[in-house]
Amino acid sequence: MKFAHFDTDAFLRDHWQKRPLLIRNPWGKWHNPLAPDELAGLACEEGVESRLISRDGIRLAMESGPLPEERFGELGKDPWTLLVQAVDHHVPDVAALIAPFRFVPDWRIDDVMVSYAVTGGGVGPHFDQYDVFLIQGLGTRRWRVGQLCDSATPLLPHEDLRLIASFDVTDEWDLEPGDILYVPPGFAHDGVATSDDCMTYSIGFRAPSRAELIEGWCDALVDAAADEDRYADPDLTTQLNPGEIRADAIERMHAMVTEALADREAFTRWVGRHVSIPKYPDMDWRPEEQLTQDAVGDLIADGAELSRNPASRFSFIRRPDGAITLFVDGEAYDCTAETADFAEHLCAGAMEQTAGLLAGSAEAVALITTLINQGSLAFDAED
Repeated sequence: MKFAHFDTDAFLRDHWQKRPLLIRNPWGKWHNPLAPDELAGLACEEGVESRLISRDGIRLAMESGPLPEERFGELGKDPWTLLVQAVDHHVPDVAALIAPFRFVPDWRIDDVMVSYAVTGGGVGPHFDQYDVFLIQGLGTRRWRVGQLCDSATPLLPHEDLRLIASFDVTDEWDLEPGDILYVPPGFAHDGVATSDDCMTYSIGFRAPSRAELIEGWCDALVDAAADEDRYADPDLTTQLNPGEIRADAIERMHAMVTEALADREAFTRWVGRHVSIPKYPDMDWRPEEQLTQDAVGDLIADGAELSRNPASRFSFIRRPDGAITLFVDGEAYDCTAETADFAEHLCAGAMEQTAGLLAGSAEAVALITTLINQGSLAFDAED
């Protein structure tokens, strides 16, 4: 799917992480990529994160999946909503919805959550800590957008849902199939289905918190630190009061910490590994038997096509020397000139161009063999 009309530069300039925007059907030709029954089937599967939110009077209740198939037949006339995470990992046509939004870097993309609701269904007024594009797939939904919220915003008491206590509506729109609502982080919003068979596709974007980055980077430094890397004071002199922690000792210890934290090259490599860790690693594409480099080379020579595991994350960082480090599912691979072009095409998702780049390159075939055996890539089933 592609946009027939949408000014990406104007959107990034005027709206991205600034203010909400209603985008009336920008698709060349919209078609809903997933049937409601298929979504319900996913919610019944082990390993698929799903939630059922139903209304009992004025109170919302949440059940976590997997849901028994008969549960849907037990739902009464009260409004309800089904939410299923990472549907793009299971349905290629849903994954295709991401492509038009790749003006945002891939490492920021989280997943595509799909919701189904009957008339009146919704999850209540809330706010998120990430950007989201809400695509109306089927039926109609009324979206209301309100104030900018933060961690100090009062919430209603609820053990499962983070619902804001006071919702000050500033805008309201009715979305029809193909329409998109963009909501930046922190803006209160509430969507209520105004028809049965209402489906919405939520493309969310990750934004690591400062706390997450500090904790993750420090944990990595601690894991890598040698036991003998300790405080030392070979120039120690007698001090008047042995109970004092002198300024020179503080300076040494502060330097030990800040020098490690300030290692930009090591931090860059850690970031690449960190943001490429898959959110749902249970989609295991590892072959039953590990493939050899010779076997992979033969398949490539025969024209076999490769596919990326939809749960895997691929990114690269261009180093100051012009070389590339490829990051796949939390692992780092330094790529020479021989494999750099292939790594870039792999990250771009241009799988149809990989065969020519691999031809005759033992180093590239070795990389592919590693990625296949760790489950990040696979040859297409017919191959």
